Amino acid sequence: MKNRLIVALDTDDGEEIDWVTDMLWNKVSWVKIGFQAYTTVGDDIFPWMRERKFKTFLDLKFHDIPNTVARDVGTMTKHGANMINMHTSGGFDMMQAARISAKEAAKEARITRPKLLGVTILTSIDEQGFQSNFGSERELTEQVVFLATQAKEAGLDGVVASPLEIEPVRKACGDKFLIVTPGIRPKWAEMGDQRRTTTPAEAINRGADYIVVGRPIIEDDDPSEAAERILDEMKGM
Repeated sequence: MKNRLIVALDTDDGEEIDWVTDMLWNKVSWVKIGFQAYTTVGDDIFPWMRERKFKTFLDLKFHDIPNTVARDVGTMTKHGANMINMHTSGGFDMMQAARISAKEAAKEARITRPKLLGVTILTSIDEQGFQSNFGSERELTEQVVFLATQAKEAGLDGVVASPLEIEPVRKACGDKFLIVTPGIRPKWAEMGDQRRTTTPAEAINRGADYIVVGRPIIEDDDPSEAAERILDEMKGM
């Protein structure tokens, strides 16, 4: 399970990043780098995490015109990101351009192409919020599935979706399509601003390939022990 737990380093404190990753390097294989960590450390985050044997999920949620996103994804591919995401709402052409750019950049750098994910609907949005903010004729789950199928057709490897949409996305997109799920809260953790959530065990049982957990681990007095508890939950213990 250590290969399926992604720890979100959602902090702008470089010393905290150093402390947390030092506590976790032998517990988990993946860390997520969002805007807070990236703007603090910059491109040095990639060799820093590689030195500690972590794979990096770059969570910058690219969303712009196709040419801009393609350029940025290509750059981050060369830096060595192992997984990169972008908003599916940027459209089919944007996602396809990102895929082509990542492939070309990886070939040029002679490295493995990163996994590319499309962000569907943020886990902080529930059905009521979705309808009031977006005015869609679809229900939230239907929209997530629609965006996931668009991502697959554009050639992305998977999506970021809440654990509540795992099963319909899997049915629509198949077993090989990656599903990365934030909105994971163990029973002993606070909900925070998440709305569409499950426990680690529930997400794994529903078919998530990876789960993303941040605050319950990095804000714990003992991140290593918190990660162990979540890994045990993922195993159904």
